[in-house]
Amino acid sequence: MSVKVAEEWLNICGGCEVSILDIGEPLLDILPKLEFVHMPVLMDHKYFGQKGEGTELTIPEADIGIVSGGVRNEKEKHVLEEMRKKTKILISLGSCASFGGIPAMANMYTLDALYDKVYRDSVTTDLADTPAENLPPLLDRVYALDEIITVDVHIPGCPPNPDMIVDALTALLEGKPFELPERSVCDDCPVKREKKAAGGQIKRPLEEMQFDQGGPWENTRCFMEQGYLCLGPVTRSGCGRVYEEGGPKVPRCVVGYMPCRGCFGPIRKGASPLVDMMGALSSIGLDAKQVVDRRALLNRYIGGQKRLRPLPQRPAR
Repeated sequence: MSVKVAEEWLNICGGCEVSILDIGEPLLDILPKLEFVHMPVLMDHKYFGQKGEGTELTIPEADIGIVSGGVRNEKEKHVLEEMRKKTKILISLGSCASFGGIPAMANMYTLDALYDKVYRDSVTTDLADTPAENLPPLLDRVYALDEIITVDVHIPGCPPNPDMIVDALTALLEGKPFELPERSVCDDCPVKREKKAAGGQIKRPLEEMQFDQGGPWENTRCFMEQGYLCLGPVTRSGCGRVYEEGGPKVPRCVVGYMPCRGCFGPIRKGASPLVDMMGALSSIGLDAKQVVDRRALLNRYIGGQKRLRPLPQRPAR
């Protein structure tokens, strides 16, 4: 007997769905056990009946629900709530679903301020009323899924690791729990550490970085100790893979010789990467004040759950 699956995408770019396809051959082992009853990216299944004859949004009942993307407008909130009603186990897929993702950086501003900046005060846009007819109203901010409904399984990442999707689905098919370990990216990273920064200055990622391309990872020094902002100390591990037989598990950004950007979110629920990163920088002799736009940069993928919000207006002098 196959397990019924419903999948939805909300405020999303589509990269999470590509990760499902990137599973590759292992996906062939899982597919015979799954029956997809709703998946807009692949299936022509209408919300209000195939001919628009329905009066209420309907999603088929399923054993597992997978939702990617955060929630920005009333329509997405409605779809999410319907997914929660119709599925027994609900998975948030990707950083947008789990933490708000890149779109949640908008949470630093009020809705009116965003409208002013992007539309009303833009020199390329003719002044007009905000469109409302046949368009779902925007919510006051971008929400992660668990701010609106109960989420059973979180699979973070921008995009998620295909191996992790397989592990989660396999565990659920076997009736086992799926949880990610509370480990940091640094716990998996194989680069050499000396526990002190070289030069004491924070550099831009585009500046020349020293690495032993193609050589043993222990020949490359920790990127943060080289002075490049790396969010590995405050980011949950899970993106890493073993790229060569018998080799170490290497985080995804690091294998591209770039510092971690933090897309897998906090190491544990309730953690504050912004605060924790201040300690990580100072512990090796770097000055956190050198980080430009710290609030946005250190919450780049996790602006939901009220981590990013408009700052109080300073009184005019």
